[in-house]
Amino acid sequence: MTYFVLALVVFAAVFLFSLVKIVPQGRELTVERFGKYTKTLKPGISILVPFVERIGRRMNMMEQVLDVPQQEVITKDNAMVKVDAIVFIQVMDAPSAAYRVENLPYAITQLCSTNLRTVVGSMDLDEVLFQRDNINSRLLTVIDAATEPWGVKVNRIEIKDLTPPVDITNAMARQMKAERERRAVITEAEGEKQAAIARAEGAKQAAILQAEGRKEAAFRDAEAREREAEAEAKATAMVSEAIARGDVNAINYFVAQRYVDAFAELARNPTAKTVIVPAEMSGLVGTIAGIGELVGLAREQQGPTRAAPPPPPRAARGGSVPPTT
Repeated sequence: MTYFVLALVVFAAVFLFSLVKIVPQGRELTVERFGKYTKTLKPGISILVPFVERIGRRMNMMEQVLDVPQQEVITKDNAMVKVDAIVFIQVMDAPSAAYRVENLPYAITQLCSTNLRTVVGSMDLDEVLFQRDNINSRLLTVIDAATEPWGVKVNRIEIKDLTPPVDITNAMARQMKAERERRAVITEAEGEKQAAIARAEGAKQAAILQAEGRKEAAFRDAEAREREAEAEAKATAMVSEAIARGDVNAINYFVAQRYVDAFAELARNPTAKTVIVPAEMSGLVGTIAGIGELVGLAREQQGPTRAAPPPPPRAARGGSVPPTT
């Protein structure tokens, strides 16, 4: 009796297990009735017909990553490169992925390998090395179209590693070194160019400032000469007025000024080794005395009367000072 009850419990457990199915999230189960596909169980709890229906395939509906093995590929210019990749897939239709292809991961991996050889083999080595995005997009287009009947969506394909031959790697290293040296030379030349421009600009500004300084100095000199000329014109006008009034001292002042200027110019001459002093120095002394009297007269006219300055001493030689009227 005990064994019978135990057997009944085991049978009931097996019956319930075959009757009720719980599908986890991210999975789908296909149901077969006498070996023929009938429906797909979504995530959740489902009940099957006992002894008639059974679970066929358990499909993973999450995105999966497949590794494409490394392989050697000959490029268009006969260079041997080693290429491997990874592919991201997602099952969109569980019945198609379960019943239209056997061993889905292996089939997709082989499909990627063959198309990778085709795409890389149609390109030159430089294109393979520097156009990985182009390779990825071409592979994605071809493989996604090929796996669509299987109910699989190929989301991405990425070239994981691409290894050129050793001699090509060495040539690329030398090329990179030469390119770096060329850029360094260009940068150095640009620096020298900028320095030369800066020096030229500095010289230009210095020349402009010097020219402006010379211009200002010339303007100041011209202004000084103008004022000197105005003063001389005023002095000449005053002497002319004195001469018009019949003042002999004014004539003596004018002649003495020219005499002194001429004698000073003769003394400053760098080519003259000997200066001859005129014998008629008394005439010069007399002229100076006349100048003194003229100055005194001017002071009397401009202010209160002051004592006239004493007459200068007579010259040692050359006679006496001519009398003034």
